[in-house]
Amino acid sequence: MEILQQLISEFNLRPDHAENVINLLEEGNTIPFIARYRKEMTGAIDDQVLRDFNDRYEYLKNLEKRKEEVRKAITEQGKMTDEIEANIVACTTMTEIEDVYRPFKQKKKTRASVAIAKGLQPLADFILLQEGDPYKEAEKYLDLEKGVESVEDAIKGAKDVIAEIVSDNADLRKKLRTLYENHGEIQVKLVEDDEKGTYGMYADYSELIPEIKNHRILAVNRGEKEGCLKVKIYFNPDMAKRVCATKFLKSKGDCAKLITEAAEDGYERLIAPSIEREVRAILTERAGEQAIKMFEVNLRPLLLQPPVKGKVTLGLDPGYRTGCKVAVVDDTGKVLDTSVIYPVPPHNKIEEAKRIIKYLIKRCKVDVISIGNGTASKETEIFVAELLKEIDEDVSYAVVNEAGASVYSASPLAVEEFPDYDLTLRSAISIARRLQDPLAELIKIDPKSIGVGQYQHDMDKKRLDSALGGVLEDCVNSVGVDLNTASVSLLKFVAGLNAGIAKNIVAYREENGKFTSRSQLLKVSKLGAKAYEQCAGFLRIPGGKNILDNTAVHPESYKKAQKLLSLFGYTDKDVKEGKILDLAKKVKEFGEDKAAEYCELDKATMKDIIAELIKPGRDIRDSLPAPKLRRDLMGIEDLAVGMEVEGTVRNVIDFGAFIDIGVHQDGLVHISEITDRYIKHPSEVLKVGQQVKAVVINLDVKKQRIGLSLKQVKKKAN
Repeated sequence: MEILQQLISEFNLRPDHAENVINLLEEGNTIPFIARYRKEMTGAIDDQVLRDFNDRYEYLKNLEKRKEEVRKAITEQGKMTDEIEANIVACTTMTEIEDVYRPFKQKKKTRASVAIAKGLQPLADFILLQEGDPYKEAEKYLDLEKGVESVEDAIKGAKDVIAEIVSDNADLRKKLRTLYENHGEIQVKLVEDDEKGTYGMYADYSELIPEIKNHRILAVNRGEKEGCLKVKIYFNPDMAKRVCATKFLKSKGDCAKLITEAAEDGYERLIAPSIEREVRAILTERAGEQAIKMFEVNLRPLLLQPPVKGKVTLGLDPGYRTGCKVAVVDDTGKVLDTSVIYPVPPHNKIEEAKRIIKYLIKRCKVDVISIGNGTASKETEIFVAELLKEIDEDVSYAVVNEAGASVYSASPLAVEEFPDYDLTLRSAISIARRLQDPLAELIKIDPKSIGVGQYQHDMDKKRLDSALGGVLEDCVNSVGVDLNTASVSLLKFVAGLNAGIAKNIVAYREENGKFTSRSQLLKVSKLGAKAYEQCAGFLRIPGGKNILDNTAVHPESYKKAQKLLSLFGYTDKDVKEGKILDLAKKVKEFGEDKAAEYCELDKATMKDIIAELIKPGRDIRDSLPAPKLRRDLMGIEDLAVGMEVEGTVRNVIDFGAFIDIGVHQDGLVHISEITDRYIKHPSEVLKVGQQVKAVVINLDVKKQRIGLSLKQVKKKAN
């Protein structure tokens, strides 16, 4: 109940909706299934909120589990008190519960444990009471055999015990952490020459912790890891020591003086190093979560780029010495032909390359050319633009992001998919297919290699993989998958499926021919009733027996959908022939509540069904701006400050965004040049794939740097 109340408060949900989400998750339902088919139970929470809810739910469950472990461990030691129990209950983070457990944790040999072994714990307790003469009391603990030869030895040992008591105090540690986070300063020094100048701005750098940007935290972490930077957290030591001593002081006198000395020692020797580590960890986790969130934000629109459908595509993977690899694929992605050309330095076999490409365009009836944006891309683009001026065929080209293509081409998956081609040609095939269906192709590549992240290789791998896997799953299920053409790579991301079941689906398809009904899925090995419930609505069968099998209508709602059609005199034939475009209007006139009640549907599900019936087989990506196809090009040398250009957002980062303006080198628009109004983050305005107009505000041809402004476009227009 405590977890439920916490989630209701944090996510601002109705109690019944929050409880339903928990129950649905515990029953093993997938997030895409819950988001799409259980809207009436959740209040139509979208998949991203559901994932955040699930992450928080898992954290709170683990926190409760850890609390129980700590409670049990302290009780077994016979040291549990009402105060400790209250402290455990009050903990809201894993760090806080570990603070409570710290005094009871089995420690390695410490100065305090040595003093305790000498029998000096009672003397430490006496000093903390602050009600007598500590030096006179210390005389009682002299013991030559134990190594306590003088009053000074006894006092020193007692202070070691007190220092550890101070260090182990949960309330004090929490207070100091808060002070560090609110008033501490991160200080950075360059410890050796940085040849590339990567960390030049951090040579002698400091910034208050509350003000430091997340990307700077990740930058200094990387510099420290590479041995270029020395990083520390600074907080006024005099203030920290006063806070430590004040926590334990009750009066003045000799006891108070000894406690103050012990507290100062405890802070310097025990607390400061661990609190610094903890604060660094907090900052790193915060920055990491932000970087992961940005990766998710960038990855989603990249995966959901509109496909270029029905086009025979020629893929070019540019290269200098090894040549430019060529692959032609038909409109379904099947390889028609391959070749290698050498139109760029050092070979410069331009005429030979033109003959080969012209031959392939004519023989394979090529509609569009897809050029990878890596090494030699600019020279290859110039070659293609010149070639297109020499032919009569209506062919255009697009430059696509080839990040991860080489990773894919060398992967076991690529070897299995194209055993007869070497890895360079596989890369050209991938570049061609990326234009045809970005989602189906990019799904095969580790998201960290796709090129829209920031410091992704410094992130917690498990957490990053989990977050990005969620994005892949959400994108695949929001688009839907053709059951008769989808690869194992695509099928394994469908809700309820995994790689094993995906392979079984493909094997069943190869053995029995195309699926003609969703219900045939139940004949697939290891695909049981629960998996069928989760996956069926996301798998499409174009041209199947039942028109509903080519929609996102779930089989559990087929009878209700038919009832809705019958209510207004429509048939399956009308759906196939597109004759029900006024269904939504008729439902509204009839009364949505009345129609939903008659069909035994909730209103949210009914609206989804209506949208699917009006346009069966619809692709949500078709409503997005299509990629720009070109026939000519512009170089960085053609740009000038003040020029207005059009471009596509390639990557959104903490301090701005990179814009592809068609000159091979992306331009950077700083956050301050995005809009006139204040924004905390560029993602509030921009997303990957968005088409924008910009003004060139600075240009360095030698360093290949382009500075852009979006807000100055409006000023120019005015």
